[in-house]
Amino acid sequence: MLRGVSTYPFVKERLHPGLLDQLVRGGAQVIEIHAARHHFDYANRKQHVREISDWFRDGQAKLFSVHAPQFADYESGRAGGPPVNIASSDRGQGIQAMDEIKRAIEVAEQIPFRYLIQHIGVSGQEFDDKKNDAAMTCIEHLRAFAKPLGVSILLENIPNEFSAPERLVEFIRAAHFEDVGICFDLGHAHMMSSVAEAFETVKEHIASAQAHDNSKDRDAHLWPGKGTIDWKEAMSLLRSAPDDLAIVLEIEAEEQKKDISADMAAGYKKLEQL
Repeated sequence: MLRGVSTYPFVKERLHPGLLDQLVRGGAQVIEIHAARHHFDYANRKQHVREISDWFRDGQAKLFSVHAPQFADYESGRAGGPPVNIASSDRGQGIQAMDEIKRAIEVAEQIPFRYLIQHIGVSGQEFDDKKNDAAMTCIEHLRAFAKPLGVSILLENIPNEFSAPERLVEFIRAAHFEDVGICFDLGHAHMMSSVAEAFETVKEHIASAQAHDNSKDRDAHLWPGKGTIDWKEAMSLLRSAPDDLAIVLEIEAEEQKKDISADMAAGYKKLEQL
């Protein structure tokens, strides 16, 4: 098991080297950066990207993946900005979404990383053939753009009808996207059906896993063991995957917690002991 962690716990604040140091103290070997402009300004190549690049050049962990932007503004949509949605029937919106995601992929020119984690649609979105075709076109363009930079696209199972495990597998097969994989989100799988059922559907395509817990009622992003996922079963399933996976903790911040390194270490220990 490769110990991974997302910067999601700090998504409400600007990413800086001190926060990355904290993730290393918690035991992270690889890091996933959440590409939200107010958190990580991926388009600010001369300042913010360079600052983070310098840390990775000297640091003890590697950048493993970047989570594609979900909004293009600096307020994460709170000021009314539209989501970055590749499953849009509006061609102009689709082009804007691709352009924004390409800016995040270009981070690889300064900080090499392996995977871009991409959503199809937004939470709760219903399936539509035309929008699915639009998403397929977007992924075709994004994978071609990302390949020369050494980046592959991973589609994440999220709570909507485009991203149910069986839909993702069909999406990849129908488009013959041999180099597109799946980021298996255990918390989302638990909410939508079950971890075991979802894993069996997507296991041949899994390249990374996001670990967080919930009680099936909401996407709570809790520490493993704080919800109702059977983590013994989950870890057994992940160890049966074709490749040795990075298990990326993606936890929602607790307001009173300023340092999560001890919780990270405990989380890794719990998963490894299982």
